[in-house]
Amino acid sequence: MKKLILFACCFFVLTIATVAQRYGIVDTKYILDKIPEYQEAQKKLDGFSIQWQKEIDDKQGILDKMYRDFEAEQVMLSDELKRKREDELFVREKDLRDLQRKRFGFEGDLFKKRQELVKPIQDRVYNAIQKIAVNRSFDFILDKSEGITVIFADPKLDRSEDVLKELGVK
Repeated sequence: MKKLILFACCFFVLTIATVAQRYGIVDTKYILDKIPEYQEAQKKLDGFSIQWQKEIDDKQGILDKMYRDFEAEQVMLSDELKRKREDELFVREKDLRDLQRKRFGFEGDLFKKRQELVKPIQDRVYNAIQKIAVNRSFDFILDKSEGITVIFADPKLDRSEDVLKELGVK
């Protein structure tokens, strides 16, 4: 009977040991913030964003002035001139929306610049994470930077410093 209980306990312990998974946690936001090229890329993106937003704001200011002028003059304009002015306002408003979409919309200029400047850096980080995971036999690595995937993370599991070391940063 004792042998059967001992065998069952050993079997149970071995089963748990083989099922146990090795995992790690990284904070990609922390890692990216420590990489100088990423910071430079972010500054460039911010510069483009400010420049394009100024361009849009300038056009919006012109459009707002045109609307105010139209409102003030509309009682003195003939029906034909009113229609012509309304059409011009409509076209300019559409152009402004198109410019906003072109600059900041899905797959707009800002998205393309982000892909050009930031994606190669992110790919380097993800490749380093994958290399660490394979070399250290991790079953999976969680990213805690979004705050959604991990509710609590033991700091001793954080592998962010290892990734930075792998990248040669700091």
